[in-house]
Amino acid sequence: MPSATAPLPLGATIGAEGTAFAVHAPAAAGIDLCLFDETGERELRRLPMQRGEDGVYSLTLADAPAGTRYGFRASGTYAPDQGLWFDPAKLLVDPYARELDRPFRYDPRLSVFGNDTEDLVPRAIVTAPVTAQLAAPLFQAGGLIYEVAVRPFTRLHPDIPENLRGTVAALAHPAVIAHLSRIGVSAVELMPITAWIDERHLPPLGLTNGWGYNPIALMALDPRLVPGGMTELRDTVAALHAAGIGVILDLVFNHSGESDRLGATLSMRGLDNHTYYRHAEGQPGELVNDTGCGNTIACNHPVVRRLILDSLRHFVRSAGVDGFRFDLGTILGRDMNGFHSDAALLTEMLADPLLMDRIMIAEPWDIGPGGHQLGNFPAPFLEWNDRARDDLRRAWRGDRHVVGDLATALAGSSSIFSRAGGTQTRSVNFIAAHDGFTLMDLVSYAGKHNEANGENNRDGHNENHSWNNGAEGATDDPQVLAFRRRDVMALLSTLFATRGTVMLTAGDEAGRSQHGNNNAYCQDNEITWLDWTALDEDLIAHTATLSQIRRRFDVFRETAFFTGNGDVEWLRLDGQPMTVGDWESPATDNLTMVLATRDVVQNRSTRLAVVINRSHAPHPLHLPARQDARWQSLLPAQEAGNGMIAARSVGFHVEILQA
Repeated sequence: MPSATAPLPLGATIGAEGTAFAVHAPAAAGIDLCLFDETGERELRRLPMQRGEDGVYSLTLADAPAGTRYGFRASGTYAPDQGLWFDPAKLLVDPYARELDRPFRYDPRLSVFGNDTEDLVPRAIVTAPVTAQLAAPLFQAGGLIYEVAVRPFTRLHPDIPENLRGTVAALAHPAVIAHLSRIGVSAVELMPITAWIDERHLPPLGLTNGWGYNPIALMALDPRLVPGGMTELRDTVAALHAAGIGVILDLVFNHSGESDRLGATLSMRGLDNHTYYRHAEGQPGELVNDTGCGNTIACNHPVVRRLILDSLRHFVRSAGVDGFRFDLGTILGRDMNGFHSDAALLTEMLADPLLMDRIMIAEPWDIGPGGHQLGNFPAPFLEWNDRARDDLRRAWRGDRHVVGDLATALAGSSSIFSRAGGTQTRSVNFIAAHDGFTLMDLVSYAGKHNEANGENNRDGHNENHSWNNGAEGATDDPQVLAFRRRDVMALLSTLFATRGTVMLTAGDEAGRSQHGNNNAYCQDNEITWLDWTALDEDLIAHTATLSQIRRRFDVFRETAFFTGNGDVEWLRLDGQPMTVGDWESPATDNLTMVLATRDVVQNRSTRLAVVINRSHAPHPLHLPARQDARWQSLLPAQEAGNGMIAARSVGFHVEILQA
C-alpha cells in the first residue's frame, strides 16, 4: 500500500491484494468500473468506485488479473459551456491504460450526448509489468537520427514476412537492420506508435490517419502497429541495441484526439475536462487551441505532469528506449502566460532519476502566442532547427544573400543556441521531415500538390523553399532527372557537413517521393509506403559514404561553438579567406569550410575541407596545403577533375602527408 504521503498509483496496478483501479475525476458525481469478458465483447460487471478526498476514485478487486478488460463510465453534470462533459452513456478509456484490445475508430456517435458508445471504444487491459534491461542511452553527439513511420517504412519490404509488415517487430528484421547499419544510423526515431484516432473529417473522405499524431491513450501502444504490446517493443529495442542503434519515441503530449467542442468523448474529456485541457481564462467551455488540433493539453497542471512523467518512465522502464522527441514541444512549457524554459514539467523531466540521462528532443514551436521558441529550451534538450532547414533549402534553391546563413547553419547555429549563455549547439539539423516535402520532392516540385487529401490543396505548408529543376513533378526528361539527383546529393552532403545532430526521414536517402504531397498524414497507401524495389542505389551509396566520413572525423562529434582560433577557416574557392565583401555579395555562390579535426581511421590530426559550389557551373578550386601535405578527395565521383569543383556539388577533401 502507498504511504500516507504518496499518491495512489493511477490506472490498474497489480498488487498483493489484487488489482487496484484508480482514476482522477474530482468533479464527477460517480465513476463506475466496467469489466468485460476475455473477448472484450460482453460486459460482466459494473461496479461503483469509491471517491477519495483528493478526487481520485478507486477500487481493488481480487479477481481482476492480468488480461482483464475494463473501462470507466462517469456520471455528473453535462454542461459543455461550463466545461463539464459527464455522460454515463460514454465508455471511457483509462488515461493510464497500458494496453488496448483494439484500435480507436471514429464515429459521430462519440460526440452525441446520451448515445452509448460501448461498441465503439477499445477496452483497456490490465497488464503485468514488463521490464527491460536498462543501460545508458545508445547515442553519440553528432549522430544520425533516422525518422521512421513504422507502417509506411515496412509495409512493402519484400524480405519481411507478410505478418510482420507494418509493425514495430518488422524493424528488428535483419534486412531492415542491415539497411540502417549501412547508412550509419545512430538512432531510429519512431513516429507515434501510441494509440490514436482518425480526425473526424477523414472517414467521409475515405481516408485514414497514417502518422498517429492524434492520440487518445498516451502510454498505450496502438494494436495496429504493435500487436505484441510492450513485449514486442522491448524486444525490437533490444534487437536494434544489439546492432548499435538507439530508439527514440516521438510522443504527442500537446493535444488529444478528442479534438474541439464538436469532438469525441473518449477518455480525459469525459473524466476530468477541467484538469486535462487548457481553457480560456474565465471561460471553462472554450478550449484553448495553441496546437491547431482543437484542444491543448494542460501540461502545467500537476495531474497532467504526473501522467506525462509516468508515461516517459513507463517507456524507459518497460522497453528500454533511449529517448523522446516531443511533438509541438513548446506546449510542454506553456501556461496561461506563455512559454517558460524553467516550467515545472521540463524541470521535472530533466531531474527525474530514470529520465535525466535520456535523449530529449523538442519540436520547439506551436501556433499559440509566442509559439516559436527555437533555442529557448533548457539544456541538454536538443531542438529541431527549422531556421537551418529553411536556410539550407534557400541556399540550394539559389537565393541571394544567404551564404552567411549557410555558414551559420554549417557551424551549428550559434546565434540561436548561445542566446542564454550556451556554449554548445543543441541543433537537430534536417532538410526534410515527415511534415512537408520529401527530399526528392523538394527538388521536383515548385508547389505542393495535396489534392489527394480532399481539401482542394488548401492544407499543408505554402512556403516550402522548393524548386523543380525545369519540370513540375513526374518527368521522363533525363536531364531534369539528373539535375534532381545531383541536387539531392548536394543537399545530403551539406546536411552531413553540419555541426550538431543530423536527421533524415526514412527513404529520403533513396529518392522517396510522395508525388508532391507535403501533408501526407492521411495517406496510408502507396503515396507514403516506401517502395523498396524502386530505391535509388546511387543515392543510398552516397549517403553511406557521407555517414562514413562523418564518423571518420571527430569534428562532427564536437558540439562546442567554433572560436575561429584555428578550429575553422572560411575560404573562397581560390584558397583566400572570405572577406566582408564576399559574405555580403549577392554573387557569392561558393564557400569552403576548413576544419581542424582528428582522423580516427588514420589516428592523426589533420584538416578536412568541405567545398560548396551551389552555382550551375564548375569552378577552379585551390586548397592551401601545408608543407609536405596534399589534399585528397573523399568523394571523387562528385568532382569535375583537373582541379575543378563540379557544378551544384559539395566536395570533402582531407589533407594527407606526402609519402
